Parts: sequence; structure tokens; C-alpha cells
Amino acid sequence: DREGHPSRAAARGGLGAVMGRRGLKAVVFLEGNQRPVMKDAARFRAASKAYMKALREHPMTGSVLPRFGTASLVTVINEMGAMPTRNYRTGRFEGADGLSGERMQALQQARGGQMTHACQVGCPIACSNVYHGPDGEYLTSGMEYETIALNGSNLDVADLDTVAAVDRLCDDTGLDTMETGATIAMAMEAGLLPYGDSAGILDMIRQMRDGTVLGRELAEGTERFGKRYGVRRIPVVKRQALAGYDPRALKGTGVTCATSPMGGDHTAGNTIGMPGLDPLGTAGQVEASRAAQTLMAVFDSLGMCIFSAMPSEDAAVFGLVGEMLAGVYGGSWTPDDVLALGRQTLENEKRFNAGAHIDASEDDVPAFMREEALPPHGSVFDIPREQLASTLDFSAGQRG
Repeated sequence: DREGHPSRAAARGGLGAVMGRRGLKAVVFLEGNQRPVMKDAARFRAASKAYMKALREHPMTGSVLPRFGTASLVTVINEMGAMPTRNYRTGRFEGADGLSGERMQALQQARGGQMTHACQVGCPIACSNVYHGPDGEYLTSGMEYETIALNGSNLDVADLDTVAAVDRLCDDTGLDTMETGATIAMAMEAGLLPYGDSAGILDMIRQMRDGTVLGRELAEGTERFGKRYGVRRIPVVKRQALAGYDPRALKGTGVTCATSPMGGDHTAGNTIGMPGLDPLGTAGQVEASRAAQTLMAVFDSLGMCIFSAMPSEDAAVFGLVGEMLAGVYGGSWTPDDVLALGRQTLENEKRFNAGAHIDASEDDVPAFMREEALPPHGSVFDIPREQLASTLDFSAGQRG
């Protein structure tokens, strides 16, 4: 990171796997003096300044995320009953207070760590963190909600220090923390390790690093390992582990995980907090997911952090994105022109999947989530498959 600490990894996008397969250790960009040529630099600066102001005034990007980071979601998702607990058996974890953003903040204040940490120069949100261990020394950086959920509540662990040790070990080994937590849950389902065994969890990750027989099996990932050991409840979509939001209690995000070309990926279009949307109901979930996936594809395509999309729920703020594009490229960019970038990106991803023989038959949540009722709400994922099929249909009337 900016302070020189080892942190983060090329994880769920697949780039890390490609680099590892090809023996590529790093990509280095040499600093130069040439700046991009803009059609209208003053127009871009005015729009970007106004957008930065909107980010600082938004309650999430201006207050909650800087104070607690994405760990702020622990309390929220747990209260919603959507936090994966003991391999998605329930949506509420009795030890959630020990994993919360408030708990992390208190620990880091006492140990000299840092909340409100910018992961890169110029970030106005600063939702990252620098996590110090019990000895007061640096342990890891960028402890996110999904890491906490998949390696905390999902494994029956209520201790942030254990999760931080997992995070550091995964970063050092080149493992995605979400897939790792979901895979270790498969080992627990298979009876190889009891739930809540913190030392055993860390040992399994070390075995992946060291290439033991069990470690190599674990390193195959959640679906392959689960099937190898006869596990029935395997929480994956398109062979990628779900990322900390139970589709039965957060159905719009469930639609996204089911239909995203990338598999079980919450960042493709999380519907948390969308106005007028009942997370437990069926009405409007497909439309909400379509809109969220389109918007996230826009911000991904522009190289902008997806959290920076939060203020764009205001039409005037979203219009500033078009203004910034006009400042760089010239011309006029209407809101629909901007959204067209997202639609085209998703269409390209669907075509890529078709070429890789990944088709619509895989667009669904794990079967057990349609059958098992999730406590505390007793809900199942009940969005019909035919509705899921229309999610990324951008024909007339389905623009998103």
C-alpha cells in the first residue's frame, strides 16, 4: 500500500490465476510526465470537483465508510438476516458484535492502527484500514466485510484477530479470502475440521501454501473440493463462491449473483438499501438487479471505484459522470449514453461466456437455497428461473 505494507491480492477477477499460471509476478507501470490530452480540461475539472463534493456529502461515502470501512456492513447484514453463518445455515450470527466495524475501530484506536485509510492517492472516501494485531504491530490492510463474513461468521469465528491473520496469510499466499473461507467451510461440512477451530483454519491455509495433499485439494476451490468430499450444500454460482450475502434474505443481490456473467459476485450489482425494495420479497428484484449491474459495469468500465457510484442515485450527480466524459472525449453524453457503456460491457461479458461454453443453464443460486428456509425469516430464494433469464435482456423495454 502507500505506506509500503504488503497488502491486497489479485483475487476474484481471475487475473491472479492467469498471472500465476503464466509465472508473471507483477506488472510495473513506469512513471512518465505525459498526461492524457483532454478535449476540455476545465469542463472535466468542474464536473469532477462537483462529484467529489457529492461524495463527501453522501452519508455512506462521506461518513460511514470513512469511519468503519466496509466492516460497517457486519451489523447491517446481520440485522437483515443475510450474514452467512456456519455455511449459510442461518442469516444471523450470535458473535457478530465481535466482528463489527465498531469493534475494529476500538481495537485499532487502542493498538495504533488506522481507520479512514486511503488505499491510493486522491481517494476522497478512505474506507480502507491498517490493522494492527494484539502486539501493536502491523498485521494486514484492507480488511473488508466479505473477508470478515466468509472467514468469521461462516466458519463460526467471532474474533477479528483470527480473521486478520487469515487475511494476511491469504495475501501472502495469493489466495482470495472469500473463496478460501467458503472452501474451508466445505472441509468443516465434510467433518475434517470442527466449526470455530481458529488454529485449524490457519493450518489449512498453510497447507494450501505448502502444497500438502490436503492443501492441494483445498486449493481446487469451493465447488471442486465440496464435490470431492460429497458435500451437498455448496454455495457457488458458476463455480465461484458467494460473497457474504445470503440470496434468500437479500434477493436482489441474489439475482445479481445468479445472473452476473462473473458468477457469485456481489460487486457486479449489490441491491442493499435500494429505495422501495423489500429485500425479502420477490417484486422488483430482477429490475433492481438489472439497474445495479448496469450501473456497476459503467463505473468498472470508467476505472472508478464502485463506492463512488453511491451519490449517483441523484440524477443531477449522475449527470456529472457524462460531464466528466465530455471533458475528456468531447461531445455530449446523456445519462442513457453513459448507461449504454454498462449495457455494452455486460453484452460483451455474455458473449465471452458463450464462447467459453458458460450458458444460461448456470444462471441460478445453489439448489439448497431454493429448498432450505433461512432463519430467522424462514425465507427461500423464490425468484422464478424464467424471470432470472430476463435480467440481462437489454431489448426494448428492458433497458435497466
